[in-house]
Amino acid sequence: MTQLGLLATIEARPEYADQVAALLRDALQLARQEDHTVTWFAFRQGATTFGVFDTFDDEEGRQAHLGGRIAAALSEAAGNLLSEAPDIRPVDLLAVKLP
Repeated sequence: MTQLGLLATIEARPEYADQVAALLRDALQLARQEDHTVTWFAFRQGATTFGVFDTFDDEEGRQAHLGGRIAAALSEAAGNLLSEAPDIRPVDLLAVKLP
C-alpha cells in the first residue's frame, strides 16, 4: 500500500523559470522508469515556484528515488537554474485515493 511520499519545493531564478518547467516535464519519462515510484506529480505554484510530489510503497523505494536520475538532475540544476537548493521533505500519507 502506498504510504510514503516526498514533497519538494523548487524555486527557479526568474530568468530560468521556463527551463525549470521544461526540466520537470522531461523528468516524467525518468519517473516512469522508476519501478518503486508509484505516483509522480510535477506542478507550478507561481511564476518561479515549482513542486514535485511522489509516492512510494516502502522506504526502499523512496530512498532509491532520492538517489536516482531525477534527484541528480535537480542537483545539477541547482547551481545555475535555481535560486536555492530544492527543499525536499519526506511525508507519511494518512489517506490515499487512486483510480
